[in-house]
Amino acid sequence: MARLSDPLLVGRVIGDVIDSFTPSVTMSVTYNSNKQVYNGHEFFPSSVTQKPKVEVNGGDMRSFFTLVMTDPDVPGPSDPYLREHLHWVVTDIPGTTDATFGKEVVSYEMPRPNIGIHRFVFVLFKQNRRQTLMNTPTTRDGFSTRKFAEENDLGLPVAAVYFNAQRETAARRR
Repeated sequence: MARLSDPLLVGRVIGDVIDSFTPSVTMSVTYNSNKQVYNGHEFFPSSVTQKPKVEVNGGDMRSFFTLVMTDPDVPGPSDPYLREHLHWVVTDIPGTTDATFGKEVVSYEMPRPNIGIHRFVFVLFKQNRRQTLMNTPTTRDGFSTRKFAEENDLGLPVAAVYFNAQRETAARRR
């Protein structure tokens, strides 16, 4: 269960996107081969245009995982009435490798925050078996990570991490 000092709780990822869970595997998310995602750190949207490398540690040859990337702050954090916006879904990630070996169900969409600071959340679920048919989202807006997990019999997450990003202005790029 999450402690009060847990960055996922402080950042309201637990609550807004997922329920409290106990991490059972480690997941690292790295952009451009050298920019690792840590909870609450900020990235410029221009540095996350390409899909990241996602590594899972703690699984075995018989375990498979599903990765969901979502933005719960659309169109803006003060009134996120489109919550959540789906950015990426990869299934059947082998427990001993990275997401490039999984099946991309929803292609990666780069973050484009317009108003305020947005959270971009990566949630990892352990699959009960290899997914043959998945309830694939029909739209990116109005997505629910909880509902998606329930519809696909994924249970609680096994790992999660998020970063913040806001609209880049010319002054911020200098």
